Amino acid sequence: MYNFIENKNTDGVVFFTIPSFEKTKLVKHGFSSKIGGVSKGSYESLNLGFKTNDLKENVENNYKKITKALDLSIQNLVFSDQVHKDHIKIVTKKDCGKGIIKESDIKEIDALITNEKNVALTTVFADCVPIFLLDPVKKVIALAHAGWRGTALKIAKKTVEKMIQVYQTNPKDCLAAIGPSIGRCCYEVDEGVIKEFNKEFTNVDEFVFSKGNGKYMLDLWKANQSTLKEIGLLERNITISNICSMCNSEIFFSYRKDEGITGRMAAIIELE
Repeated sequence: MYNFIENKNTDGVVFFTIPSFEKTKLVKHGFSSKIGGVSKGSYESLNLGFKTNDLKENVENNYKKITKALDLSIQNLVFSDQVHKDHIKIVTKKDCGKGIIKESDIKEIDALITNEKNVALTTVFADCVPIFLLDPVKKVIALAHAGWRGTALKIAKKTVEKMIQVYQTNPKDCLAAIGPSIGRCCYEVDEGVIKEFNKEFTNVDEFVFSKGNGKYMLDLWKANQSTLKEIGLLERNITISNICSMCNSEIFFSYRKDEGITGRMAAIIELE
């Protein structure tokens, strides 16, 4: 069963929202699909990746469409610069527009945090795991990009640690959501990947499943849930979308399914 809600606006833009976040009435947020944009060919149609070989004006038009669908201003977007590491940046109103309407000095960042209203954190995906975080008490939001490297580095946990350090977040107050991404059903990896997890995790048997011959199925959702629980989030406050981007490639771009030539979805969240 899917734990995110599918939405479609009058322009045909399909996006997904998180019920627990909606209930707080504190944020505008969403995770895009590939449906409802203007891009063609391998990037059809709602490609939100500027680092792809799509036409820049197509991607810009697609951002106009998704921000309209989420009732956001395109000027409020702040982009990370994802490099599969664990670097985290706190952003403010002065960062709005970086990466879309003005040059960005945000480099090598895989997670963004803010406590300011009208700052729309934005990260992009095509199989990697989007992690939405909301502290409804201190009114802090964060977005993290966790591929297998970021997950192995526990970027989800480190993002919450930064929220604790800077904003005195109590992890027990926090809501988290693990968005559409490649699932255990489709994510086969080799011994080298599992070795990296064994460096930081003591419970790999909970999310790594051997197929024999040095091949494993990796559950990134469970791995990220584990690190969030480790820092003190309550399991009942962690929503896992249960939506595999590769299984549902008619709805989502999948880097693995499309062998690297594909578009990107975006996770976006803003405090109202």
